[in-house]
Amino acid sequence: MRELVIISGKGGTGKTSLTAAFAALAAQEQRSILCDADVDAADLHLLTQPDIRRRTDFMGGSKAQINPDLCTGCGTCHSLCRFDAISERFEVDPIRCEGCGVCVDFCPVQAIDFPVQRCGEWYISDTRLGPMVHARLGIAEENSGKLVSLVRKEVRQLAETSDRDLIITDGPPGIGCPVIAAIGGATALVIVVEPTVSGLHDMERVIDLAAHFQVPGMIVVNKFDLNLEMTEVIEKSAHSRNVTLVGRVPFDPVFTHSMVEGKTLFEYGDETETHQLVRKIWANIINSPSMNPFGIVDFKATIQ
Repeated sequence: MRELVIISGKGGTGKTSLTAAFAALAAQEQRSILCDADVDAADLHLLTQPDIRRRTDFMGGSKAQINPDLCTGCGTCHSLCRFDAISERFEVDPIRCEGCGVCVDFCPVQAIDFPVQRCGEWYISDTRLGPMVHARLGIAEENSGKLVSLVRKEVRQLAETSDRDLIITDGPPGIGCPVIAAIGGATALVIVVEPTVSGLHDMERVIDLAAHFQVPGMIVVNKFDLNLEMTEVIEKSAHSRNVTLVGRVPFDPVFTHSMVEGKTLFEYGDETETHQLVRKIWANIINSPSMNPFGIVDFKATIQ
C-alpha cells in the first residue's frame, strides 16, 4: 500500500485543488482512497461532496472541573495555574484552561475532575472519486496532531478492507505537529510551492522536515508564470537538496471556476493545456522511483 501526501509550507498554495485533480485521475483506475488530513481547515469535502456513511466523535484533551462540594478553597490550584484559568472563586474558565493537569495532580483533597473533551468529529464517506476519510476539529480545539494520526490510521484500515492500494492524502500546511503526524510513514510527499520569497523559505523548511523523517519529496511549482525568476530559484534550491521537480502549473482561472462549481479540474470545462500539464505531473508522480521503485509504468495517462 502506497500513501502520497500533498503538503505545502503555508496555506493557500493550491494544495487541495491539485489533490482533488490527482484524485480524479486516480479514480479512473478505481484503486485509490482519499484522506483529508488538514483537520484544522478541512476543505477537500467541498470538491468531493461526500456522502457520510459513518460519523464518530473525536475525544481529545481534558479540561479541569472543580467540584464545589469537595473544594476547601485552599487556593493551591489558583496559585499553580500558569494560564490564569482558575478564578479567585475557584471556577475554571474552559477557554483559558490548557488541560495541563497540574491543578488535578496537586489538589490536596482531589476536588478537581479531569474529563476527556469532545474536540471534533471524523467521518468515513463515499464520494464519486472513491472512499474518503476526513475530519473536522472543533473551533479553537487542540490535539489536531492526534486527530490526523487517527484519520490516517482509519484510512489505512479502510484501504485494506476495500482493496485499494493507493492513498491520496491532502495534508496540512506548515511544519508543525499536524504535518509531522501527516507525513510519518508516508511513501512520498508532493510539496506545492508558489514562486515567492516566502514560498522558497517555506519549501526549504518542509524539505528539511521531510528529510528528518526520511520521506522522499517532490516539488510542484504552482502559478509558476507569475514570477519566472523566483521559479528558477526555487527549482535550483530543490535540485541542490536532491528533491525532484515533477512539474510546473501555470496561473489559470480554471481552478477557481471549477472550485466554485464544486468540481475538480478534470470535471470542469474542455481539455486545455493546464489539464494536460496536470495530467503529466500526475504521471511523473505516480511513476517516480519513490512511488514506483520497480520502474513499472503505473498510470495510463502516460500513453494518452
